[in-house]
Amino acid sequence: MKAAVISQLKQELKNRPSNEILEICLRLARFKKENKELLSYLLFDVHDEQTYIESVKNEIDRQFEEINKINIYFAKKSIRKIVRTTNKFIRYSGLKQTEVELLLHFCKRLNDSGIPMNKSITLNNIYISQIQKIKKDISTLHEDLQYDYGEELKSFL
Repeated sequence: MKAAVISQLKQELKNRPSNEILEICLRLARFKKENKELLSYLLFDVHDEQTYIESVKNEIDRQFEEINKINIYFAKKSIRKIVRTTNKFIRYSGLKQTEVELLLHFCKRLNDSGIPMNKSITLNNIYISQIQKIKKDISTLHEDLQYDYGEELKSFL
C-alpha cells in the first residue's frame, strides 16, 4: 500500500466531518507511541513551550543519571539514545529556539557527566555534531537571541 502525499491527505481531511476526524486521530494515537506523544504535545503543550522545554530537560537529566559511566561502550549507547530522544522531542516542537535550548542542555549535561569523551572518537563526534547543529540553528534566530545563545555556546568550546 502506497501512502498518500500530504496535499492529498489535507484535501481529504477538509472534506471529512469533525467527528470523523476525531475518530481518525484517536485511531492514529493507538498505533504508535510517537503518534500519541505528538498528539499530546499538540493538544496540551503547544501553548506553553517553556513548560514543555523544562519537562524535556528533566527527561534528559533523568536519562543522564542512568548512564553507566564505568564502561565507555555502554556510555556511548546511552548517549546515542539520549540524542535520539532529544531529537524526537525537538521534532514535535519544530521551533528553532526550542531546538537550541534542548541541544545546549544536552551538551552541558554531557560535559558535566564526567564521561571521558577524549577516549572515544564516537562520543567526541556526537558532541561536535550537536555543537554544529546549535551553531546552524542560532544563525536563524533573532539577533538578541543569537547573542544570548552564542554566549552560552562559547562556554562549551
